[in-house]
Amino acid sequence: MYFLNSYAQVDVSKEEKLARDIVLKADQIRFPPEGFQVDVAVANANGGQVTETRQYRVLSKGNENTIVMVVEPASERGQIMLMKGRDLWIFLPNVSQPVRLSLAQRLTGQVANGDIARANFAGDYAPRILRTEPVDGEDHYVLELTAVDRSVAYHRVLYWVKQKNFFPHKAEFYSVSDRLLKTARYENYQPMAGRPRPTRLVMEDALRKGEVSVLEYSGMALRQLDDKIFTRDYLKRL
Repeated sequence: MYFLNSYAQVDVSKEEKLARDIVLKADQIRFPPEGFQVDVAVANANGGQVTETRQYRVLSKGNENTIVMVVEPASERGQIMLMKGRDLWIFLPNVSQPVRLSLAQRLTGQVANGDIARANFAGDYAPRILRTEPVDGEDHYVLELTAVDRSVAYHRVLYWVKQKNFFPHKAEFYSVSDRLLKTARYENYQPMAGRPRPTRLVMEDALRKGEVSVLEYSGMALRQLDDKIFTRDYLKRL
């Protein structure tokens, strides 16, 4: 019995390690682990008609430090979100103190704060491999990601990652009651910051059919970002 348990533990640990490696490699394909800057244009649509467009500039370092600056609309320019770990604040030009936000709170359209401020599946979820399945003739891992605590944006995620190169393909996001909230598709892979990355993220509301947000990423560049940039005191200068 002892030997059986030992072999089982080895198998489980190998499976867990593989699942963690897959998610980590997929994270590094979506965004560099080093410091970087990227512009994000968001178009919200309902029934195929664009209802709103917004633009953000994102500065990020190591998946734990992110600044999101509103570029458009002009009326909201000067608003800045700061993420440190899983703590998120928004700074408003006419308010002296920052306001604490939830990662799960809606930012615009189908986009939650955590979707744009924190893209760290490897740090926020415990993964396990459910199965492999073909998508467009290519084998994909299908992983179940379970939130490590309640501070993350979603309780559970189903995640499709291409087996041969760890390219993310699709994600389904679920609530605590296990209700499907929305789906995301990672599209239009293009070279950015040294490797192919998805430059379009299409997020569809599962509860309100026809409501879609499309995020377009451009101008990604690696940057040396000092830690002091990601502090509340420094943001007052911005």
